[in-house]
Amino acid sequence: MNAHPGRQPDEAARARAIAATVPDPEIPVLDIDDLGILRDVRLDGGRVIVTLTPTYTGCPATEAIAGAVREALAAGGWPDAEVRLQLAPPWTTDWISERGRDRLRAWGIAPPGAVCDAAPASGVAPLRRFRAGTDAATGPTCPRCTSARVEQIAEHGSTPCKALYRCLACAEPFDYFKPY
Repeated sequence: MNAHPGRQPDEAARARAIAATVPDPEIPVLDIDDLGILRDVRLDGGRVIVTLTPTYTGCPATEAIAGAVREALAAGGWPDAEVRLQLAPPWTTDWISERGRDRLRAWGIAPPGAVCDAAPASGVAPLRRFRAGTDAATGPTCPRCTSARVEQIAEHGSTPCKALYRCLACAEPFDYFKPY
């Protein structure tokens, strides 16, 4: 029984704020909240339970992220925090926040365009189709000069979720976060 039931929402918000600051180890300019993989933070009694949806089931960063979340919460006063993985609905690049997209651009990575026509219904995977008129349908623009005159150099960039491009206007290479 919680001795201070009125404090539970404040504590859950504080736990979420702490978990949200954990950076993605592969793209450290993004925290897990901006990346959209932090799905839920709640209290069960006095225990914090965090739900993450990995970017894909084989993502090598998933365990590192879960460990970093547990460490951050332990430092914040929840040494027994639990991290759960939720695979459905599957993560989509549509869940990257606008702030996260701005951070990607500023770091020299072209952010993905919108993939889904609508937000997923509860428990139902979104229909994955590119919306006309978005950069997911037409390709990336250079994060440095914003030119759409770009060419793909390699299907895979510095991580499996990115492709390597070159801008034909400013000649700079850049990663493009692939839309999923």
